[in-house]
Amino acid sequence: MRFSTTRLFPLGLMLVLALLTFWLDRAVREEPSNPSARRHDPDYLIHDFSSISYNRLGSAETTITASKMLHYPDDDSTELLSPRVVQQKPTEPRFTVSAERGVLAREGDEIFLYDNVLLVREADEQHPGTRMTTSFLHVLRDRSIVRTDREVHIVEGRRSLSGRGLEYNNDTRELLIRSDVTARYETDKP
Repeated sequence: MRFSTTRLFPLGLMLVLALLTFWLDRAVREEPSNPSARRHDPDYLIHDFSSISYNRLGSAETTITASKMLHYPDDDSTELLSPRVVQQKPTEPRFTVSAERGVLAREGDEIFLYDNVLLVREADEQHPGTRMTTSFLHVLRDRSIVRTDREVHIVEGRRSLSGRGLEYNNDTRELLIRSDVTARYETDKP
């Protein structure tokens, strides 16, 4: 069988197009070689950060402050140094949460607080003030829920409670401690 150039030309053209397509696919899929694109460097930094969320009536409901806020574009994370969250709803006592550091979720509805976390719920007519300490706290702002899987210590008036793992709903005032629960209750002495 004899091969002529008229028969080999289409095969050669298809081979060249296949190789060109393969090369273009590899060139487009490769990650940029810029090493700064892979680093975890902040794209912006804010000192004395403050964010306020308002309710439907226009009243301030949640305020988040921090001594410093850093945003990282590589993973879209936001870190807070010395964060403080204050939530005050019209018919409920104000509660304040502070920590040494924190991370905001992308939408800001979830806050993760770390190291020396202190939650304080102010007193109202029916309940004395409450103080809770832990090493980690997950705050779900829109649902008024705080939770942790770490050890917690709670003091309310003359009562104290400690354990591991907690979920507290500020709207319903339901408290769940998962394990290793120890409680102390002192009555008023006559």
